[in-house]
Amino acid sequence: MPGTFTSIFVVAFDLDDRQQPVRSFEPCIAATEAAALEDAQRLSRQHAGVLVWKRTGDPVVGEEGDPEIIFQTGRTGDFD
Repeated sequence: MPGTFTSIFVVAFDLDDRQQPVRSFEPCIAATEAAALEDAQRLSRQHAGVLVWKRTGDPVVGEEGDPEIIFQTGRTGDFD
């Protein structure tokens, strides 16, 4: 659809002192889905959990679609 765009995000999680997943860093935007999945595989070796999701938006009307999870591994928490 003209005017819409899709953003792909990657975030990793570590466990806090109560063993609850917390974001290791703010979500990063990936250039492509393939790049996001490659990053996720690398991050999954260093963190308790990793999440990749995409979201479609339409800036003309100021709307953002619901997040669609592409990849998830390990323990993850709030990501949006």
